[in-house]
Amino acid sequence: MAILDPIKPTILATRLIPNVDRGLAEKLGLRDDQRSLALVTCDIDDSLYVSLDEATKMAEVEVVYAQSFYAGSAHASGPLSGEIIGILAAPSEAEARAGLMAAVAYARDKAWFHSANEAGTHAFFAHAISRTGSYLSKAAEVPEGTPMAYLIAPPLEATYALDMALKAAEVEMKVWFPPPSETNFSGGYLIGSQSAVVAACEAFRDAVLDVAAQPLEV
Repeated sequence: MAILDPIKPTILATRLIPNVDRGLAEKLGLRDDQRSLALVTCDIDDSLYVSLDEATKMAEVEVVYAQSFYAGSAHASGPLSGEIIGILAAPSEAEARAGLMAAVAYARDKAWFHSANEAGTHAFFAHAISRTGSYLSKAAEVPEGTPMAYLIAPPLEATYALDMALKAAEVEMKVWFPPPSETNFSGGYLIGSQSAVVAACEAFRDAVLDVAAQPLEV
């Protein structure tokens, strides 16, 4: 593996529930019109978070549950657990299926981490989203359709690189994930114009690579 090679997520398991039991629906806080569910697990949490958001733009679905697992996929509870579970709710099985297919396709084709070293053991996520869907918009408390830089890295790298990203472009931090997260990473959501969030992603990437290449500055 070379520096900046993609680290692609793997979708581990998927299921559709065409007509969810109303007792379970109540626990999930579903509305009466939300009759169907799509369930998905993945071995990289942030990849699935942005992919679930993409699903809300491609189908009549809502993210009703999404949660990372403690310590990451290396310590998963089972071979199909991975690092995260996501649940989409929809008014019909067809919409749930469409949302699930959109999420899986986005994870496979676009929502990639990248390697900061040649061993592939040092990873970061600097992902520019041209317009947020309902899920990330709610998480960041911004209007739907807002450009966003979704930035994640190990704790020191993320803290240093977020500062570089904020200084490099006209962006605003809406969410900060202080270290450690459930998977022991850190990061944040930055918003601005489309060009600004791309510039922020590039600055974040460069800062992470700088730390990876020369960890001990002092």
